[in-house]
Amino acid sequence: MGFKLAKFRDVANGTQAGQFAIGERTTVNSISDLDPKYKMLMDQPFACVMAVMGSDGRPNLTTMWFDYEGDKVLINVAAQRTKTKWIRKTPTITILILNPGNMYHWMSLKVTVEREVSEDDAKEGAWVTEHVNRIWKKYVGQGEEYGLRDPSIDERRVLFECRVDSIATFGDPG
Repeated sequence: MGFKLAKFRDVANGTQAGQFAIGERTTVNSISDLDPKYKMLMDQPFACVMAVMGSDGRPNLTTMWFDYEGDKVLINVAAQRTKTKWIRKTPTITILILNPGNMYHWMSLKVTVEREVSEDDAKEGAWVTEHVNRIWKKYVGQGEEYGLRDPSIDERRVLFECRVDSIATFGDPG
């Protein structure tokens, strides 16, 4: 099953009629089928902005590390955080990855949580720990273990595995 892909018209090479409108809508079968200039946004250690619905009915935005495996977006959060409760209540999430070197090169993903795995799960909990360690290395580049656990509590992690519903893309890397 594929997902919708909306390609916005690019203005990197100058203005054009209908700029900032969607130039083309297609269906893509897999994240691996994305144009490399957009897939690189997912592979580089670029932070994303994640939007979840807050308790007051407004989107709550959080800067986070981005990760995926195959065609699933992986969101690894501390179990005790408010945003974790919000994700459970409304399991639809929007993510924006913006190229820090060119704000006119970005990708937006709309995803839906398919399942949740706790770090304390007897069967899959180790995967959650391994995942947070892996993204720690991707974004920080030092050490083998995630180094930001809250020392005042026994912080436990939760991994939300999400399917991609749609993607919107814009611009060129350089």
